[in-house]
Amino acid sequence: MSDFTGNIREDSIMLGRCAGAGVSYDVKERSISIGGRAAYFCCIGSLTSDLLTEKLIKGYIGSSVRFDDTAFTFAQRCAAFGDVSFCGDAEGTAARILEGCGALIVDGMYHAIITDIKNIPSRGIEEPESDRVLRGARDGFTEKLFDNTALLRQRLRMPELVFERIPVGRTAVTNVVLCYYSKRADPRFVKKISDKLKASKTDALSMSSESLAECLIKRRWFDPFPKIRFTERPDAASAMILEGSVIVLCDNSPEAMILPCSIFDFMQETDDFYFPPLTGTYLRLVRFVIFMLSYILVPLWYLLIKNPGMIPGALDFIKPASEAGLPVFWQILLIEFTIDGLKLASINTPGSLSNSLSIVAGLLLGDFAIQVGWLIPEVILYMSFVAMANFTQPSFELGYAFKYMRVATVVLTELLNLPGFFAGIALTVVFIAVNGGATGGRGYLYPLIPFDPKAMIRLIFRVRLSDRDKG
Repeated sequence: MSDFTGNIREDSIMLGRCAGAGVSYDVKERSISIGGRAAYFCCIGSLTSDLLTEKLIKGYIGSSVRFDDTAFTFAQRCAAFGDVSFCGDAEGTAARILEGCGALIVDGMYHAIITDIKNIPSRGIEEPESDRVLRGARDGFTEKLFDNTALLRQRLRMPELVFERIPVGRTAVTNVVLCYYSKRADPRFVKKISDKLKASKTDALSMSSESLAECLIKRRWFDPFPKIRFTERPDAASAMILEGSVIVLCDNSPEAMILPCSIFDFMQETDDFYFPPLTGTYLRLVRFVIFMLSYILVPLWYLLIKNPGMIPGALDFIKPASEAGLPVFWQILLIEFTIDGLKLASINTPGSLSNSLSIVAGLLLGDFAIQVGWLIPEVILYMSFVAMANFTQPSFELGYAFKYMRVATVVLTELLNLPGFFAGIALTVVFIAVNGGATGGRGYLYPLIPFDPKAMIRLIFRVRLSDRDKG
């Protein structure tokens, strides 16, 4: 640590070097005089407000320094802004400058006066593209941590709402905030998350939420199921806070992490709660059934056509009406990869062309593949249903987790026939059952295991909002 010495010449050189003055063009420094005493001001121009910086420096220049003034007494008399803090070493002061604060050191004083004057560029508050609703609020989180905190404060105006700030990163520090309702959140779980973040040895949260998620959970490369639920909607995050969940906000990320979560939590959507209970329940049940069909439909159909004797007379129509050059097994795998290729193409296609090109490409590829004898229509029908069904729930990661399990079940069915089909289902169940909750919270199958009938009813049925908020 390089503690301030009270000698303005030495301290200004030391602070300027730590902040990057003379190396980075946007590090602004200025030597000024306050009441006849030399002083030094430093900030990052790209992170601070020019107007606030000008007012702050004018206020300092127009002040006077008494003989017995310390940084604390001087700030009490002369600091015109409310958010003022102090630091006695150059490294700590430079870290605050890099957050968007302005720092003033005065000859004869042993602490820097730090004022929050940040003005970080960001996009406006708008509805998230990936989590739209038919009714309800049209705001969403942004990349500014302070704005995201304000969006939650606006909805939950209660003193028991806690925002705990934790700096994470050894090389580049990023602010992370734990938000929870102290009367309902499990204090042991909150402490566990807080301790894990404070003990994190990551260099930097360069990829924001994903980097933070990898600090919180221990991933196994063969386990595709997500342990953390994300949302970009302040109303959804506020509702989960009232249920006792912990919301983790990361600076530079528009996503809020919801902890703890189980696999059943992914079946909920914000739209469920903007409709009456009957409609919300119906939508939730439809979502659950269709998503489960997206996993089981193709392996079950392949098992039946592989064993025609197992097909009941009433289901004879599921038998392929024609044959193709490729075996059905390879057709299924080919379309699984083709669907992902179309997704990647649509992401990288300019917005004005994305929808039209995706539809045309899908239709043309499917039609031509049938005409040249590569594929049969039944495979395209079932795989098209699967591709659409994956979007009935909001988690991209969960969709891919079930995709991997679906492909594994088809492969095992090809290799082992009926035993392979049941082995694939058993493998999926085992993966879900042994998937531990993030940071040691409740189980991944909660409220089924351990069984909590009240919580299970709330997950399956859209209950009245007043009953839900009572927990």
